[in-house]
Amino acid sequence: MTIFQRLRFPRTTWPGAAITTVIAIGVGSAAIASTTSIQAGPTEDVAQPTIVLVHGAFADGSSWNDVIDILHKNRYAVVAPANPLRGLASDADALRSLLTSIDGPVVLVGHSYGGSVISAAAAGLDQVKALVYLAAFLPAPGESAAELSSRFPGSTLAEALTPVPIVSSGATIGTDLYIRQNRFHDQFAADVPTDRTSLAAVSQRPIAQAALEERATTAAWTEKPSWDVISTKDRNIPAAAQRFMAERAHAQVTEVDSSHAVAVSHPDLVADVIEQAARSAAH
Repeated sequence: MTIFQRLRFPRTTWPGAAITTVIAIGVGSAAIASTTSIQAGPTEDVAQPTIVLVHGAFADGSSWNDVIDILHKNRYAVVAPANPLRGLASDADALRSLLTSIDGPVVLVGHSYGGSVISAAAAGLDQVKALVYLAAFLPAPGESAAELSSRFPGSTLAEALTPVPIVSSGATIGTDLYIRQNRFHDQFAADVPTDRTSLAAVSQRPIAQAALEERATTAAWTEKPSWDVISTKDRNIPAAAQRFMAERAHAQVTEVDSSHAVAVSHPDLVADVIEQAARSAAH
Protein backbone atom coordinates (compact mmCIF):
# COMPACT_ATOMS: atom_id res chain seq x y z
CA MET A 1 0.00 0.00 0.00
CA THR A 2 1.51 3.36 -1.01
CA ILE A 3 1.51 6.63 0.89
CA PHE A 4 -1.12 7.91 -1.57
CA GLN A 5 -3.46 5.21 -0.33
CA ARG A 6 -2.56 5.60 3.31
CA LEU A 7 -2.40 9.37 3.67
CA ARG A 8 -5.70 11.01 3.97
CA PHE A 9 -3.10 13.07 4.03
CA PRO A 10 33.95 25.10 15.44
CA ARG A 11 31.54 25.04 18.47
CA THR A 12 29.39 28.11 18.59
CA THR A 13 28.12 29.92 21.65
CA TRP A 14 24.59 31.16 21.08
CA PRO A 15 23.19 33.80 23.43
CA GLY A 16 19.72 33.25 24.74
CA ALA A 17 15.72 33.28 25.81
CA ALA A 18 11.77 33.37 27.89
CA ILE A 19 6.50 33.31 30.54
CA THR A 20 2.93 32.09 31.75
CA THR A 21 -0.86 32.52 32.31
CA VAL A 22 -3.92 30.72 30.99
CA ILE A 23 -6.32 32.81 28.91
CA ALA A 24 -8.86 32.44 26.14
CA ILE A 25 -8.69 34.78 23.18
CA GLY A 26 -11.04 35.50 20.29
CA VAL A 27 -9.46 36.48 16.99
CA GLY A 28 -12.14 37.40 14.47
CA SER A 29 -14.27 34.30 14.16
CA ALA A 30 -11.45 32.09 15.42
CA ALA A 31 -11.52 31.11 19.07
CA ILE A 32 -8.15 30.24 20.56
CA ALA A 33 -7.98 28.28 23.79
CA SER A 34 -4.45 29.00 24.88
CA THR A 35 -1.89 28.64 27.58
CA THR A 36 -0.24 31.93 26.76
CA SER A 37 1.74 34.70 28.37
CA ILE A 38 2.69 38.31 28.82
CA GLN A 39 5.57 39.23 26.52
CA ALA A 40 8.93 39.48 28.25
CA GLY A 41 12.51 39.16 27.11
CA PRO A 42 15.15 37.02 28.75
CA THR A 43 16.77 38.12 31.99
CA GLU A 44 20.51 38.62 32.27
CA ASP A 45 21.15 36.40 35.31
CA VAL A 46 19.82 33.11 33.92
CA ALA A 47 21.37 30.95 31.20
CA GLN A 48 18.85 31.36 28.41
CA PRO A 49 18.14 28.55 25.95
CA THR A 50 18.78 28.86 22.26
CA ILE A 51 15.61 28.28 20.22
CA VAL A 52 16.06 25.89 17.30
CA LEU A 53 13.27 25.90 14.69
CA VAL A 54 12.86 22.86 12.42
CA HIS A 55 10.59 23.16 9.39
CA GLY A 56 8.63 20.30 7.87
CA ALA A 57 7.77 19.07 4.40
CA PHE A 58 6.88 21.43 1.53
CA ALA A 59 8.53 24.35 3.38
CA ASP A 60 11.92 25.82 4.17
CA GLY A 61 13.53 28.04 6.78
CA SER A 62 11.75 31.12 5.47
CA SER A 63 8.49 29.76 6.88
CA TRP A 64 9.80 30.86 10.29
CA ASN A 65 10.59 34.47 9.29
CA ASP A 66 7.77 36.18 11.19
CA VAL A 67 8.34 34.05 14.30
CA ILE A 68 12.09 34.73 14.18
CA ASP A 69 11.44 38.46 13.93
CA ILE A 70 9.35 38.38 17.11
CA LEU A 71 11.84 36.23 19.01
CA HIS A 72 14.75 38.46 17.97
CA LYS A 73 12.88 41.55 19.12
CA ASN A 74 12.48 39.84 22.48
CA ARG A 75 16.24 39.10 22.55
CA TYR A 76 16.21 35.36 21.98
CA ALA A 77 18.94 33.49 20.14
CA VAL A 78 17.44 31.52 17.24
CA VAL A 79 18.73 28.94 14.77
CA ALA A 80 16.54 27.73 11.89
CA PRO A 81 18.44 24.99 10.05
CA ALA A 82 17.52 23.39 6.75
CA ASN A 83 15.77 20.05 7.32
CA PRO A 84 17.02 17.64 4.60
CA LEU A 85 13.62 15.85 4.31
CA ARG A 86 15.36 12.68 3.10
CA GLY A 87 14.71 10.15 5.85
CA LEU A 88 13.75 10.25 9.53
CA ALA A 89 16.96 8.73 10.93
CA SER A 90 19.29 10.71 8.66
CA ASP A 91 17.37 13.98 9.18
CA ALA A 92 17.50 13.45 12.95
CA ASP A 93 21.23 12.72 12.81
CA ALA A 94 21.82 15.97 10.92
CA LEU A 95 19.81 17.93 13.49
CA ARG A 96 21.47 16.21 16.44
CA SER A 97 24.89 17.15 15.06
CA LEU A 98 23.83 20.78 14.93
CA LEU A 99 22.39 20.66 18.43
CA THR A 100 25.62 19.35 19.92
CA SER A 101 27.48 22.29 18.36
CA ILE A 102 25.41 24.75 20.41
CA ASP A 103 26.64 25.71 23.87
CA GLY A 104 24.00 25.70 26.57
CA PRO A 105 20.36 24.66 26.79
CA VAL A 106 18.07 24.40 23.79
CA VAL A 107 14.33 24.67 23.19
CA LEU A 108 13.60 22.55 20.12
CA VAL A 109 10.63 23.42 17.90
CA GLY A 110 9.26 21.26 15.08
CA HIS A 111 6.54 21.93 12.52
CA SER A 112 4.72 19.08 10.74
CA TYR A 113 7.21 16.32 9.81
CA GLY A 114 9.74 18.39 11.74
CA GLY A 115 7.98 17.09 14.86
CA SER A 116 9.08 13.57 13.98
CA VAL A 117 12.62 14.81 13.47
CA ILE A 118 12.90 16.68 16.80
CA SER A 119 11.39 13.70 18.63
CA ALA A 120 14.18 11.50 17.30
CA ALA A 121 17.05 14.00 17.47
CA ALA A 122 16.46 15.10 21.08
CA ALA A 123 16.15 11.63 22.62
CA GLY A 124 18.71 11.28 25.39
CA LEU A 125 20.19 14.73 24.67
CA ASP A 126 20.27 16.52 28.01
CA GLN A 127 20.86 20.00 26.59
CA VAL A 128 17.39 19.94 24.99
CA LYS A 129 15.21 21.18 27.82
CA ALA A 130 11.82 21.46 26.11
CA LEU A 131 10.04 20.45 22.91
CA VAL A 132 7.47 22.54 21.04
CA TYR A 133 5.30 20.94 18.36
CA LEU A 134 3.36 22.97 15.79
CA ALA A 135 0.73 21.16 13.71
CA ALA A 136 3.16 18.29 14.06
CA PHE A 137 3.76 14.59 14.26
CA LEU A 138 4.79 13.07 17.60
CA PRO A 139 5.38 9.43 16.65
CA ALA A 140 5.97 6.72 19.20
CA PRO A 141 8.57 4.03 18.45
CA GLY A 142 7.28 1.88 15.61
CA GLU A 143 5.03 4.59 14.15
CA SER A 144 5.47 6.66 10.98
CA ALA A 145 4.06 10.03 9.96
CA ALA A 146 2.08 8.39 7.15
CA GLU A 147 0.54 5.83 9.49
CA LEU A 148 -0.43 8.40 12.12
CA SER A 149 -2.12 10.63 9.55
CA SER A 150 -4.10 7.73 8.12
CA ARG A 151 -5.56 6.72 11.52
CA PHE A 152 -7.93 9.68 11.49
CA PRO A 153 -10.11 11.04 8.67
CA GLY A 154 -9.75 14.54 7.32
CA SER A 155 -6.46 14.85 5.45
CA THR A 156 -6.70 15.77 1.77
CA LEU A 157 -2.95 15.85 1.25
CA ALA A 158 -2.68 12.71 -0.86
CA GLU A 159 -5.00 14.18 -3.50
CA ALA A 160 -2.84 17.32 -3.78
CA LEU A 161 0.54 15.62 -4.22
CA THR A 162 2.69 15.18 -7.29
CA PRO A 163 5.26 12.35 -7.16
CA VAL A 164 8.64 12.91 -8.81
CA PRO A 165 11.16 10.05 -9.22
CA ILE A 166 14.48 10.42 -7.41
CA VAL A 167 17.13 9.32 -9.91
CA SER A 168 20.77 8.53 -9.19
CA SER A 169 23.20 7.26 -11.82
CA GLY A 170 20.31 6.57 -14.12
CA ALA A 171 18.40 4.45 -11.62
CA THR A 172 15.23 5.42 -9.74
CA ILE A 173 15.98 5.15 -6.04
CA GLY A 174 12.86 6.68 -4.54
CA THR A 175 10.10 9.26 -4.87
CA ASP A 176 9.93 12.92 -3.95
CA LEU A 177 6.57 14.47 -3.11
CA TYR A 178 5.48 18.02 -3.96
CA ILE A 179 2.17 19.77 -3.40
CA ARG A 180 0.85 20.89 -6.77
CA GLN A 181 1.24 24.64 -7.04
CA ASN A 182 -2.42 25.24 -7.89
CA ARG A 183 -3.41 23.32 -4.75
CA PHE A 184 -0.81 24.74 -2.36
CA HIS A 185 -2.83 27.62 -0.92
CA ASP A 186 -5.96 25.65 -0.10
CA GLN A 187 -4.11 22.55 1.03
CA PHE A 188 -1.26 23.98 3.06
CA ALA A 189 -1.99 27.58 4.00
CA ALA A 190 -5.60 28.55 3.37
CA ASP A 191 -5.50 31.38 5.94
CA VAL A 192 -2.35 32.98 4.48
CA PRO A 193 -2.59 35.71 1.77
CA THR A 194 -2.26 34.29 -1.72
CA ASP A 195 0.69 36.54 -2.62
CA ARG A 196 2.69 34.76 0.06
CA THR A 197 1.46 31.27 -0.70
CA SER A 198 2.19 31.63 -4.40
CA LEU A 199 5.84 32.27 -3.55
CA ALA A 200 5.88 29.42 -1.04
CA ALA A 201 4.38 27.04 -3.59
CA VAL A 202 7.15 27.80 -6.07
CA SER A 203 9.97 27.49 -3.51
CA GLN A 204 8.63 24.49 -1.56
CA ARG A 205 11.12 21.75 -0.74
CA PRO A 206 9.95 18.22 -1.49
CA ILE A 207 10.02 15.40 1.01
CA ALA A 208 11.10 11.89 0.14
CA GLN A 209 8.12 9.56 0.41
CA ALA A 210 10.34 7.17 2.35
CA ALA A 211 10.80 9.80 5.09
CA LEU A 212 7.05 9.87 5.78
CA GLU A 213 6.96 6.07 5.82
CA GLU A 214 10.04 5.53 8.02
CA ARG A 215 9.19 4.32 11.52
CA ALA A 216 10.43 6.09 14.60
CA THR A 217 12.76 4.26 16.97
CA THR A 218 12.80 6.79 19.82
CA ALA A 219 10.50 9.50 21.21
CA ALA A 220 11.99 12.40 23.14
CA TRP A 221 8.54 13.53 24.27
CA THR A 222 8.49 10.59 26.69
CA GLU A 223 11.34 12.19 28.66
CA LYS A 224 11.05 15.95 28.12
CA PRO A 225 8.33 18.56 28.76
CA SER A 226 6.34 19.34 25.63
CA TRP A 227 4.12 22.10 24.27
CA ASP A 228 1.82 21.58 21.29
CA VAL A 229 -0.03 24.03 19.05
CA ILE A 230 -2.89 22.18 17.33
CA SER A 231 -4.21 23.66 14.07
CA THR A 232 -7.89 22.82 13.96
CA LYS A 233 -8.40 23.69 10.26
CA ASP A 234 -5.46 21.58 9.15
CA ARG A 235 -5.86 19.74 5.83
CA ASN A 236 -2.52 17.93 6.09
CA ILE A 237 -2.61 16.42 9.58
CA PRO A 238 -6.16 15.99 10.93
CA ALA A 239 -6.84 17.84 14.16
CA ALA A 240 -7.98 14.57 15.74
CA ALA A 241 -4.58 13.04 15.02
CA GLN A 242 -2.84 16.07 16.52
CA ARG A 243 -4.97 15.87 19.67
CA PHE A 244 -4.29 12.15 20.05
CA MET A 245 -0.54 12.67 19.87
CA ALA A 246 -0.53 15.71 22.16
CA GLU A 247 -2.62 13.96 24.81
CA ARG A 248 -0.39 10.91 24.70
CA ALA A 249 2.68 13.12 25.18
CA HIS A 250 1.04 15.01 28.10
CA ALA A 251 1.83 18.22 26.22
CA GLN A 252 0.64 21.68 27.22
CA VAL A 253 -1.84 22.33 24.43
CA THR A 254 -2.94 25.45 22.57
CA GLU A 255 -5.62 25.09 19.88
CA VAL A 256 -6.10 27.66 17.14
CA ASP A 257 -8.36 27.82 14.07
CA SER A 258 -5.49 27.68 11.63
CA SER A 259 -4.31 25.99 8.48
CA HIS A 260 -1.27 23.73 8.53
CA ALA A 261 0.95 26.82 8.12
CA VAL A 262 0.33 27.98 11.68
CA ALA A 263 3.72 29.68 12.10
CA VAL A 264 2.92 31.88 9.09
CA SER A 265 -0.71 32.68 9.87
CA HIS A 266 -0.32 33.01 13.66
CA PRO A 267 3.31 33.99 14.34
CA ASP A 268 2.51 35.92 17.55
CA LEU A 269 0.75 32.95 19.10
CA VAL A 270 3.49 30.56 18.01
CA ALA A 271 6.25 32.82 19.34
CA ASP A 272 4.39 33.16 22.63
CA VAL A 273 4.12 29.39 23.12
CA ILE A 274 7.81 29.01 22.30
CA GLU A 275 8.61 31.65 24.90
CA GLN A 276 6.57 29.75 27.49
CA ALA A 277 8.74 26.72 26.85
CA ALA A 278 11.89 28.83 26.95
CA ARG A 279 10.89 30.40 30.27
CA SER A 280 10.26 26.95 31.70
CA ALA A 281 13.59 25.67 30.39
CA ALA A 282 15.49 28.58 31.92
CA HIS A 283 14.38 27.77 35.46
